[in-house]
Amino acid sequence: MKKLIAALLIISNIIFAQSAGNTGLSFLKVGSDARNVALSDLGVVGINDITALNYNPAQLTKITSPQLSFAHNKFFEDAASEIFSAGFLAFGFPVVIGINTTSISNIEVREKPGPAVSTFDAHYFMGSLSSAYKIGKKFSIGFSAKYLYENLFTEDATGFGLDFGATYFNLIDGLELGASIKNLGSMNKLKNESTKLPQDFRIGAAYSIEAASAKTVINFIGGFQKYVDTEDNHLHIGAEGIYDGFLSVRAGYATGYDSKSFTAGVGVKWQKFNFDYAYVPFLRGLGDSQIISLAYSF
Repeated sequence: MKKLIAALLIISNIIFAQSAGNTGLSFLKVGSDARNVALSDLGVVGINDITALNYNPAQLTKITSPQLSFAHNKFFEDAASEIFSAGFLAFGFPVVIGINTTSISNIEVREKPGPAVSTFDAHYFMGSLSSAYKIGKKFSIGFSAKYLYENLFTEDATGFGLDFGATYFNLIDGLELGASIKNLGSMNKLKNESTKLPQDFRIGAAYSIEAASAKTVINFIGGFQKYVDTEDNHLHIGAEGIYDGFLSVRAGYATGYDSKSFTAGVGVKWQKFNFDYAYVPFLRGLGDSQIISLAYSF
């Protein structure tokens, strides 16, 4: 069993392209909605809906009406996440509830060379509550409190995490800045040892240009990401063109990953519905990741 768990941890590091470290719960590193994934998965700036809870909760001050969101992320053959969010305003403050269920199925149990003795599924869960507060006209802060659960074979553990974020709006017309620190907290022991949360620092900028004559808005994002307990440093850039408020085309690029770099996607807005799709090609025979998101604003 110890060899099996060690193998899972090694595979997890390879899949998510992180350098050597002692953190776990890699599902917290996976993109949580198609738009942000298509824009290189920085997410700390340029968000105007409840998906901000997973990147920079300070961006939630942009919410003006209740919203619902669902995303399905199929990032490898037997690994997938289902992500639900619901947000509303209470006494002028945004309140957003998030759920992430991630599973890796058909993990083989082997005691010796030959056929597998059996298979099992690994399960991960996150439930979160987020809010934000605007200070003056240009600055906002936000937080997310998270309950975490992991289950591997016959062992399981629970824990708690906190995210904090800040956003500065309209430094100049169309330019915003944002920063967040994620996954501060701890887990109970999983059998003999506690899993360390992947603490994640991000900072970025977003700039928007409107070409009214062409019915087009172009958004640019760029930023820096650092996993605190590893040697990883990532630069993210992305661009999005929105035609007539209806059709969006997106592309992004992230550095510092061994198995991925380019991202792309499209989005369609129809009445109060938003549909988004993102595609991430992986190297080293890992296949491709595809994520779809559906959101509704009341």
